[in-house]
Amino acid sequence: MKHIFTRSRPAQSPDPHLWFQGAGHYSFPSGEVTAVTAIVTPFVLEYGREHPAVYALELLPAYDAIARVKAHAHWQTDVLASFALGSATGYLAHSSDSPVILGVLPHGFTVGLRKQF
Repeated sequence: MKHIFTRSRPAQSPDPHLWFQGAGHYSFPSGEVTAVTAIVTPFVLEYGREHPAVYALELLPAYDAIARVKAHAHWQTDVLASFALGSATGYLAHSSDSPVILGVLPHGFTVGLRKQF
C-alpha cells in the first residue's frame, strides 16, 4: 500500500493532503504499527478471556503509534489505518483453520506451519 499511495511524511512536508507523490514518500500506512498490531492481536484473541492481563499487550501498538507520530514519521491517520489493517490481519491469522501460513513479501514469500498441542 505504501507504493500505491506514496503519501508524504510529516518530516517531508507540513501538508497532510499530499498523496501520490512518487518514490520516497511512503507514509501510509505505518508498517511498524501494522506489524506490531498483527502480532499482538492473535494472542489477545486467544488468551484474553482466560488471562485478562494479556490485554496489556495492546499497549505495544499504541506506544508505537504515538512514537511514530511524535517522531514525525507518520500522520495520525496513517497509524489509525495501520491499527485497523493489523487488527484485521491478526484476526484472520487467529481464525484460520488451515495449518499452512503463506505470506507474500516485497522480494519473496514466507511459508509456515501452525500446530496446536
